[in-house]
Amino acid sequence: MPAVTLGLERLLSTERALLAGRRVGLICNASTITSRFEHAADLFAEAEDFELVRLFGPEHGLRGDAQDMISVDGDSRDAITGLRVISLYGSEESSLWPPEHEVADLDVLVFDIQDVGARYYTYVYTMAHAMEVAGRAGVPVIVCDRPNPIGGDVVEGNIVQDGYRSFVGRFPLPNRHGMTAGELACFFRDECGIACDVTVVEMLGWTRSMPFGETGLPWVQPSPNMPTPDTALVYPGMCFFEGTLLSEGRGCTRPFEIVGAPFVHGPDWARGATERLEAAGETGFALRPLTFLPTFHKHGNQPCGGVQVHITDPRTFRSVAVATALLQAAWQLWPEQAQWRTEIYEFVEEPIAIDLLGGTDALRNEVEQDVPLRDIQARWDAERADFDATRLKYLRYA
Repeated sequence: MPAVTLGLERLLSTERALLAGRRVGLICNASTITSRFEHAADLFAEAEDFELVRLFGPEHGLRGDAQDMISVDGDSRDAITGLRVISLYGSEESSLWPPEHEVADLDVLVFDIQDVGARYYTYVYTMAHAMEVAGRAGVPVIVCDRPNPIGGDVVEGNIVQDGYRSFVGRFPLPNRHGMTAGELACFFRDECGIACDVTVVEMLGWTRSMPFGETGLPWVQPSPNMPTPDTALVYPGMCFFEGTLLSEGRGCTRPFEIVGAPFVHGPDWARGATERLEAAGETGFALRPLTFLPTFHKHGNQPCGGVQVHITDPRTFRSVAVATALLQAAWQLWPEQAQWRTEIYEFVEEPIAIDLLGGTDALRNEVEQDVPLRDIQARWDAERADFDATRLKYLRYA
């Protein structure tokens, strides 16, 4: 038996009265399964004591087959259940909110998607947007909780500043927030002004320091480039590389763990970043030089020099610090070739992607000026102080 009982499993057993006799909408994706690999959409569609009316699919689609920033058709049919699917990630920013008329005729809206514990991961903002619309329509929302796969006891990074809000940072969260989707739903409601009736169906058996491997639950990649829990652990920092013209390893088997570009000399890069990290007292990592060939995306089918980030101690590994040191070393070693991405990113043209991911332009400036990592970390801690205190009110697990 798994050590953790999911919120979904409790909703369909001991908490089933929350659904009985109701018209239900479900926000889900490929990760919305039980510990027995049963998909919630299929179970809901088979239920006789309530009616699954429609499905809502987030970024990457209902069954998880769309790559990053690829719009999904606004209205389609799920091939398995035959139900209408309303896309919550189309070609316009307005598509990120469900149409109110598609929510207003429901009795309850259920959200159940695996999050990965980083503020850029868009599913929790899809949840928040649905809460906004459901609140206006007077429809209650149920959030089925799942583990934070990188743990709920570590927080790292800074807070998104005004002027830098986007779909990869809609609310004042740090890069690694240490919360579950259920905890965030209540944080969004109470701290971010979302008026909505929210019920969180909690997990049983999960503790904040529990590695995902100890939960006994299957890992289904919640997006195409999140293949393992290790990917999730490096993601809070390594997602910064989406804001650059260096490859973040898409088109490889270990995205976000592998980064580089054709002009990079891996040994020099690993050495330069490691020196910065050791000077700041960081441990729990190793940077291994390598050469890789992305099959698509940035530098597709071009040999790239780079590094692979290896986690040697998950308890002390700090992804945001590691990624920042790698960026600084790259900008110092190859100042003419290392460049920031300037194309539209998640529906935003300005500020540029790295400033949206950093939540401010400070990170970009600190990388370019090679500010000591300890000083950058001090800024993060100062910006995060209020969040650290407020967050404690919303934690539900030991």
